[in-house]
Amino acid sequence: MNAASPAPAAQPIPVFDLHCDTADRLSWQSLSGSLRKAAGMHFYGPGDEARARRGAGAAPAGCRQLARNHGAISVEKVGATPWAQCFACFVPDELSPEEAVAFEAHVSAYLADQVAACAELGAVAVTRASQVRPLLEGAPAGEKGARLVAVRTIENARLFAADLGLVERLARQGLLMASLSWNAAGPLASGHDTHEGLSATGAAALGEMERCGVVMDVSHLNDECFADVAARARRPFVASHSNSRAVCGHLRNLTDDQFRCIRDAGGVVGLNYCTRFLVDGARGEAGRAVTPAQIMTHIEHWLDLDGEDVVALGGDLDGASVPDCLADAAAMPAFQQALLANFGEAVTRKLCYGNALAFFERMELPA
Repeated sequence: MNAASPAPAAQPIPVFDLHCDTADRLSWQSLSGSLRKAAGMHFYGPGDEARARRGAGAAPAGCRQLARNHGAISVEKVGATPWAQCFACFVPDELSPEEAVAFEAHVSAYLADQVAACAELGAVAVTRASQVRPLLEGAPAGEKGARLVAVRTIENARLFAADLGLVERLARQGLLMASLSWNAAGPLASGHDTHEGLSATGAAALGEMERCGVVMDVSHLNDECFADVAARARRPFVASHSNSRAVCGHLRNLTDDQFRCIRDAGGVVGLNYCTRFLVDGARGEAGRAVTPAQIMTHIEHWLDLDGEDVVALGGDLDGASVPDCLADAAAMPAFQQALLANFGEAVTRKLCYGNALAFFERMELPA
């Protein structure tokens, strides 16, 4: 799909991104030694260990502060773009459900402290989807607008297997979305490393999430678990960071039938910037060289599947190797110009924030 190039938008187009791993990266060095050992990683993000050895990692600007860091998402790198970010607490497969409870509590508390520390810079945490639109589209007269809106989510919520009551308690605290697996077999569901389906506990977790208004995220589910969720779900669900398997054959990507299933249920799908999920064989230098045109092939394919109201962003920043053209939040304005030139302003606004925001607003339960 190609549209005539419009005049650039007068103001930066807001962003509502459905997935990043920044919260883990910032909080990792303050985790207990036992949790880091259980997770099997002393450092989290690329470059963190090397910088720490040089002394840079110990500095607040290294990999610990939301205001400014060497990762992909910070208040500094967001700049003038109004930005709502789903900050996932990524729970490693190596953690037991009980360890995952402590892990999630630490990561979420650290993120909350960082957002609070950046309040004067325009960072704000929300607990309901209805709070987001005024912050992204303009504060009321006389009030200071937000630069970075933090939305709380979980990737691989295996902690629910330790206590299903956590779903309701975390929902009351502002958890808006969670997935049930990463790549391996888990106590709730399984990723593409396996062919196991949704467990009985996972089915119970899905029901509890729907009751409490926590959106189900099917990214990382294998095809068997996706089918189980689709058969059981009574509310729309999302794939927060998945691409088109028809364009790039990685199993982490969605088949056309899966995309249609999400579309028909009223959900959204976030475009993942991970190079391996964008272009077959794109690793190393080839991955860094992936172009906006190659990335937009996934969008074009989904638009051909009547996905104009489905496509969204789910960059997986700070959690994956990504192209240079989308290396961090500071690259978004240039990417938006490419989107505007190819799809026009209406579709670009839907893709960058409109579809995701409207979805979460629809999914919000009465207070």
